[in-house]
Amino acid sequence: MSPLVATAQWQWIDQSGRRVFSDSAPPPEIPAKNILRQPSGSRGVALPAAAPASPTSAAAPQAAASAPRVSGQDNALQQRVRANAKAEEDKRKVEQESAVRQRAENCQTARRGIATFTSGQRVAIVNDKGEREVLDDAGRDRELGKLRVIEQSECGG
Repeated sequence: MSPLVATAQWQWIDQSGRRVFSDSAPPPEIPAKNILRQPSGSRGVALPAAAPASPTSAAAPQAAASAPRVSGQDNALQQRVRANAKAEEDKRKVEQESAVRQRAENCQTARRGIATFTSGQRVAIVNDKGEREVLDDAGRDRELGKLRVIEQSECGG
């Protein structure tokens, strides 16, 4: 039978002074000086520098020079933030282009309707009951007024 291998990669001293072993990072209220060990690939939490055994030890300056520097910036996070910002900007552009296309289509539809109502042809509409009604002059003027308001708002003038 083989012994169980612990997967705890983090080690810190909690606020009550107990030593804690875990596979997840310590809570934010734990100061960096209380973190004794962390996984080698983790970022954002700096380990306190180990005190050299003797001040004349030649290994201490070499260990300090080769220790990884933590910049406090996560490049992967920054890339995701930039990608999200770009995706939001692209989405906004698509929405704006769609709105411009829709306004142009509404403008064209209103102008066609105006041309129809001013042509002098008989115009019929379908009422609420689904019946076809031929418009009289007052009805034509009402519909023409509505179309002119749409043209004004959608065509810009």
